[in-house]
Amino acid sequence: MQEFYKKMLSTFMALLLLTGVIGYLCINKTFLTLSLFPDTRSELSWHIEQSTDTPAGGLSYLTVHDDKFSLDFTLNLSHRAKYPHAAVAMVFDDQPENKNFVDLSAYDKALFSIKCSTDNMLTFALTTYDEKVSKEDIPLSYRPPSTFFSCNNQWQSIVIDLTRLETPQWWFDMNKVELSQQGYQLDKVSKITFGNTFQSPFDIETNVQITELTLVGRNWFYLYLFTALSLSIWGGFGIWIFRQYTLAIIRELNDKIQRDRPLVAYQQLTVESHRDRDRSAILHFMATQYANAELTLESMEVTIGVSRTKINDILKSELGFTFTGYLNKLRLTEAARLLSQDLSGNIAEIAYSVGYKNVSYFNKLFKEEYNCTPKTYKSIFDQTTDTDG
Repeated sequence: MQEFYKKMLSTFMALLLLTGVIGYLCINKTFLTLSLFPDTRSELSWHIEQSTDTPAGGLSYLTVHDDKFSLDFTLNLSHRAKYPHAAVAMVFDDQPENKNFVDLSAYDKALFSIKCSTDNMLTFALTTYDEKVSKEDIPLSYRPPSTFFSCNNQWQSIVIDLTRLETPQWWFDMNKVELSQQGYQLDKVSKITFGNTFQSPFDIETNVQITELTLVGRNWFYLYLFTALSLSIWGGFGIWIFRQYTLAIIRELNDKIQRDRPLVAYQQLTVESHRDRDRSAILHFMATQYANAELTLESMEVTIGVSRTKINDILKSELGFTFTGYLNKLRLTEAARLLSQDLSGNIAEIAYSVGYKNVSYFNKLFKEEYNCTPKTYKSIFDQTTDTDG
């Protein structure tokens, strides 16, 4: 069994390491992060695009100071235009599989830090392609789900829920879409925009600094995959342990039987192989008569003509057993052989065949000798035969 425990421990440690590696990889795939700053380290390629109300006769302006390591810009709104506007957009460059769009459907939140030189209320918006409405050559047909957030002269951490953005009413009016059609998809996003709102201050320069813009999300497929693989690995390990444990028990029991056979000698002993006549007579008689349920020390004394005291002395000095102990060793060893080889045999019949009148007493002695009941012992060999078959 010592070899079995060593093998089990080494296999357990190997599977534990394997599960850890798979878990690490799957968890990394499950919890997604996509950093957009600095742009040199971003997985996505993008460029800055500014827009103001100047084409509509407005005087609002916006100046970008940094778009590599952060998004640093200054804006100033004017009442000159009917709809004052100043915004900066991160426009995604052409992607290999999806021209002009990126797939952000795996992400559900946008995180960033922001500081404004004056108190301000800004907008965060995505520009998405709506399969039913949008036309590639008409920018205003793209759906612009958005939300609002405030900023001041202290650094703040902002969390935007990308799944709960709202589409502005003007888009529904312009594209003749019912207001109930609020759903949008993030599989085709062309840009992310930061801009003013009607609550932004006018005629005041506001410097806006945005850093650590990161998209986060979860892909539960890999967590489910990890769970399935873990169940398969450890379920298989459990089955393997059960089979190996059964085989180890069988090997140990077979070894015990093999060790006991030279000791009990059975009917292979001959008088000529021993110098001492009494010892030979005792061993030969017990090897041939152990299955006799009526065999006792008294009947043996009468039959072979050796005193009870001498019988016990010889058995004790030669084999380390008393008469009863050696008789039980003979009977139990033969019973174990029959149980392992004659799988159809009845336990009670085997008990009677080796010399026991009482099956309960046989069960008790067998369990003391082999650390399991005859039924369990027999079932172990039954399972091995089924497996081999």
